[in-house]
Amino acid sequence: MIFDDFLRHRRREQIRPDDRAALEASVGDVRDLGARITLVRKGEPVQFSTYLIEGLICRYMDDREGQRQLVAVHVAGDFVDLHAYPLKHLDHDVSTLTACKIATVPHRNLDILMSQRPALAKLLWFSTLLDAAMHREWIFRLGRLDAVARVGHFFCEIEAKLRAVGLSDGARFDLAMTQNDLGEACGITPVHLNRMLRVLKERGLLQMQGRRVEILDHRGLMQLSEFDPSYLFIDE
Repeated sequence: MIFDDFLRHRRREQIRPDDRAALEASVGDVRDLGARITLVRKGEPVQFSTYLIEGLICRYMDDREGQRQLVAVHVAGDFVDLHAYPLKHLDHDVSTLTACKIATVPHRNLDILMSQRPALAKLLWFSTLLDAAMHREWIFRLGRLDAVARVGHFFCEIEAKLRAVGLSDGARFDLAMTQNDLGEACGITPVHLNRMLRVLKERGLLQMQGRRVEILDHRGLMQLSEFDPSYLFIDE
C-alpha cells in the first residue's frame, strides 16, 4: 500500500480501514523521477501535494548569489508539500536529491478528505505541524550549535527518520547525499563539512564512506549534538 510508511509511525490514533482506503484512492498518479529534478518552484501555483514513496527530496531557498540553503530533507513516508494545499503556492523550491518514486494527490481530492474524513484531516494536519516542529529544530541547530554539532545533529535526525520506516538498523544506513548537499543542510561549506566528518570519526562517533553511514557511538553523538528526538513525534 502506498501510504504504509506514512501511517506506521506518524499517527496518534488508529486509522479505520475505510479511511485508509479513501487515502489510497486520493492518489492521482505514481511517478518515478530522476535525481535533481525540480518539483515545485517558489511562487508557482500548486494544485497537488507530493507524497514520497522512495528516495530523498529536499526543500531549499537560494540567496541573491544563488547559494542554496536546504530547509528540509524528506525521506520515504513524508508528505512533502502539504503546506501548498491551503497556501496555493510555496515560498521555497522543492527538488529530488536522489532518484525517487512519488505519489501526487490533487488538492481537489484533499478537499474531499478534509470535508468527509475527520480522522484523515487530523492526520494531515498533524503532518504539517510535524514539519513546523522540525523547522524549529533546524533553526536551533543552525543558530546555536557549532559546526561539528550541526553535522552530528543532522545525522541523528536523518537516522531516526530512516529507522522509523525501516531504512536504518539504528546504527547503519545509506544516505545518497553529496558533501555539497550535507553542507547546505548544515549551513557550512563542503570543505568545512569534510573536516567535521573527520572530527566525528576521530572522536569515535560516526563515519561515512561513500553513501554508507555508521554511527559508532549513538549516545555520544546525541550528547555532542544536543539531540532530543521528541520533536519528531515518532511512535516507537
